[in-house]
Amino acid sequence: MSDDDVLIGCLMEDAWLTLEQVAAACMVEPEWLTRHVDEGLFPHAVSVAGVWRFPSASSRRARRMRQLERDFDAIPELAALVADLLEEMDDLQARLR
Repeated sequence: MSDDDVLIGCLMEDAWLTLEQVAAACMVEPEWLTRHVDEGLFPHAVSVAGVWRFPSASSRRARRMRQLERDFDAIPELAALVADLLEEMDDLQARLR
């Protein structure tokens, strides 16, 4: 976990973000995020009056997915599966503390 993850986690723990905010925080194009939402790879995203809203944890998910796609040339579905597993590991480690 980097210092950026800690800072983002502390500041935005319960915040809801727009598609543009998540894209900017993760340094991805909004189109990349839209494609992944359309493919169902962000299950907690909701559309409110035609505007996508994401829980703040989606920014970590998007960063992980983009890194997996870039570094390992992973297809989006595989990157999402690995992100799911990493999120589950994070949850389990938090419970152990």
